[in-house]
Amino acid sequence: MRTALLRMLTALTCVLAACADITPVPDFSLENIAGKWYMVGFATNAQWFVNHKDTMKMGTAKLAPTDIGDLDLAYATLNADGTCWRMTHLAKKTDTPGRFTFHSQVWNNDNDMRFVDVVYDNYAVVHTIKTKEGVSEVLNKLYSRTSEISADLQQKFTQFSLDTGVLAENIVILPKNEECPEA
Repeated sequence: MRTALLRMLTALTCVLAACADITPVPDFSLENIAGKWYMVGFATNAQWFVNHKDTMKMGTAKLAPTDIGDLDLAYATLNADGTCWRMTHLAKKTDTPGRFTFHSQVWNNDNDMRFVDVVYDNYAVVHTIKTKEGVSEVLNKLYSRTSEISADLQQKFTQFSLDTGVLAENIVILPKNEECPEA
């Protein structure tokens, strides 16, 4: 127990130091990020994830730019019972292209989201700092335009997540899953 606590505190210290310097990709294009993505990778030390990572599966994200430069986010994952879990957010643009902020009503947290690595027709790595009641956690997501990803991309995502303080056992490439029907 004590070792686990020390590891988490060490990781949190790394996270807080590393995350302050994470900047969005240069020349971010809101138009090119639009469309359907598969959520293929997930990495965070958050306790809710540690408790549920074994049951999580690949889902989809639809990103839609608004007329004023914000980003509509719509997530969907098919549950084992055939129902769909859905969540939406309106991410507000900031003065930094590729960086957005939003408050999650569902989780009651503030989110600072950054697109840190993007090849628009292939993949995107999204780094989010989630803050609730003064406590911050890192969440990294790997989006792909297809449900298949290369070993090189998996390694790139894993290394980025390790560099931002996520423990190796909390970096997951999600198993494939059927898609939710359109809402």
